[in-house]
Amino acid sequence: MATPQPSTSAQPPASSGQIPTDFKVYRPPNSVGTAPIPALSDDYFTPTTADLRQAQATLSARTNALVNAPLQLKATREAAEKSKRDRWPETRIRVKFPDQTQLEKKFPSTDKIRSVYAFVRACLRDDVKPIKFILYQTPPKRDLKVSDPKVRDLSLVDLQLAPSSILLLRFEDESLNHDKAPAPLLPSILAQSVDVPVPAPPPEAPPQAESSRPKASTSSTQTSSEKKIPKWLKLGKK
Repeated sequence: MATPQPSTSAQPPASSGQIPTDFKVYRPPNSVGTAPIPALSDDYFTPTTADLRQAQATLSARTNALVNAPLQLKATREAAEKSKRDRWPETRIRVKFPDQTQLEKKFPSTDKIRSVYAFVRACLRDDVKPIKFILYQTPPKRDLKVSDPKVRDLSLVDLQLAPSSILLLRFEDESLNHDKAPAPLLPSILAQSVDVPVPAPPPEAPPQAESSRPKASTSSTQTSSEKKIPKWLKLGKK
């Protein structure tokens, strides 16, 4: 008689696959024990001339790409997409829950968005797995629904998610979307959570080097001025 197999009803669906090990979980930034983010000076938020030039160049490049897109040949577009895939073979996706808990994982850039959905669903508690959710970006808001043919058939690089992107998560059950509601992740997932890496503070601006040229003293200046006075003028003052 065959030995009965243990029930697998509590395991993730077959389509979701096993929970991967190559991922990260970040606690909400306001969790106890999280190191405070250092305060940044006002100068840090003031764009430099180089920042403005770079922003203008990026805006111009995007504008030109939109204007000239209809003129590109199919072969040119395919070559450009292949170049992106070769440059970014992997895409880092960070999924942020309403309470700011974050899941992070690398995917092959050729994967579809359904791979991200399957990963997130496999990490959810068993009672939450059946609840539908939507991954989206903002701003501007863009829903990445698997039911949308314009989304599901495109790779991550085609969706402009490479090399890295942050996606927000919204459940159909509004009670799970409250910012005070803990992320409904498996206990084994939450046990691996760590603090969000604190960004390094901006480097302090080096003190401006003073001119190595010594400043002339007032007395020296006056002496020099007196030396420049014509001799006949000095005689006239006597």
